[in-house]
Amino acid sequence: MMIIVAALVLGVLFGALILIPRDRKLGNAQKVQLNSTNKASKVYGKDEVSVHNKRTDCWIIIKNKVYDVTSYVEEHPGGDAILAHAGDDSTEGFYGPQHATRVFDMIDDFYVGDLRL
Repeated sequence: MMIIVAALVLGVLFGALILIPRDRKLGNAQKVQLNSTNKASKVYGKDEVSVHNKRTDCWIIIKNKVYDVTSYVEEHPGGDAILAHAGDDSTEGFYGPQHATRVFDMIDDFYVGDLRL
């Protein structure tokens, strides 16, 4: 009977060691967090966003959230207007009168992280 109990206890401890993730130091890697929509996200500084300022690599900031809109640049109904604030804050332009309400639902598809304040 003692052997069975000991085997069960060891089995549970061994299983816990395998199944429970251990803390690992991330070094200089960005911390991953969950946003309000439960998507994993990163935190970016303005300097990190600013290098994504081209037609082929276009990130924008809207209300302190970072979006990679590269795949949308060519489809943007306003043409190159989206590039005017590539790598920078586009909040004012995004909420301008030219945008239909559907754009507010679409933007979540391009979300990549939050802006470090």
